[in-house]
Amino acid sequence: MCDMQTTRGASLSDAADSQGAGTISAAETGSRPRRHIVLFGCVAAFALALDQVTKLIVVARLEGERPIELPLGLTTLRVVRNAGAAFSIGTGMTWVFTLIALGVTVAIIRYARDLRSVPWAITLGLLLGGAVGNLVDRLTRAPGGFQGHVVDWIEWPNWPMFQGWPVFNLADTAIVFGGIAAVVLAGLGYQPDGTRETKDSAEVAEPVQAAEPVAEPGERAAAEEPAQGRETAVETREKAAGEVKE
Repeated sequence: MCDMQTTRGASLSDAADSQGAGTISAAETGSRPRRHIVLFGCVAAFALALDQVTKLIVVARLEGERPIELPLGLTTLRVVRNAGAAFSIGTGMTWVFTLIALGVTVAIIRYARDLRSVPWAITLGLLLGGAVGNLVDRLTRAPGGFQGHVVDWIEWPNWPMFQGWPVFNLADTAIVFGGIAAVVLAGLGYQPDGTRETKDSAEVAEPVQAAEPVAEPGERAAAEEPAQGRETAVETREKAAGEVKE
């Protein structure tokens, strides 16, 4: 009876421990995505706010004025209204770029729901902040109606390597850095869910060769008997040859 109670007590305690462990792991699993999503949202909000604040300042101070060249000619501040994409591509299709920006924004938000990686949270935050920053211009600035012109204000110096480079803004900068980071992370095998794909993990997925069947004791004995018979015959011939020589 005591043994039965002890066994039952052990089973109940083990079950309780397993349930407790399951509850903790579930809580941890729920908190990790939330933490990374908060980081993702903060980075996106910071990139968006910085882009919009700088645009408000340069429009109020520089639009209609002479461009300002910074010391050493590293950068020129020049306000340009861009109706198209980079390099003034598609200036008559502003509404198309607005729809594309809307689609990209929705896709990034949906993709970020299962984030469990800090680098990917920062990367997607930069991409979202940059995309929304230019989208706000498309929706709110003149002439309006999904055809607003984006405010660009940063111009590279007139150096050979930057010849023909378009004027851009901080939203474009966030998109470029986010895109580069995404390519690097994907190339290294890091996934947004916190896992990493490596060559070893790919090799594990390959089919394992079948092991050789193990012979039963009777089969091994049957296989060994002919071999023992051959050894005895050889020994007999060697003894007979020795006697002839003598």
